[in-house]
Amino acid sequence: MADDEKPQLSYEDARTELADVVTKLESGGVSLADSMSLWKRGEELARICQSWLDGAKAAIDKARTADQAAQED
Repeated sequence: MADDEKPQLSYEDARTELADVVTKLESGGVSLADSMSLWKRGEELARICQSWLDGAKAAIDKARTADQAAQED
């Protein structure tokens, strides 16, 4: 996923699905093949969540910088 590409899932949806994946993996009741698929999906969901968090942090940093610049003028 490119840095400027917006994830298709919302942060909340990705986080909820990731929690479900973790629960399934922790239950131990899935086959090795299913575990591998769940792990890959979990990695993808974690990247989506991180992308949202990085975007939010960038927006906050930008707003703080603009606010500091306005206060200096």
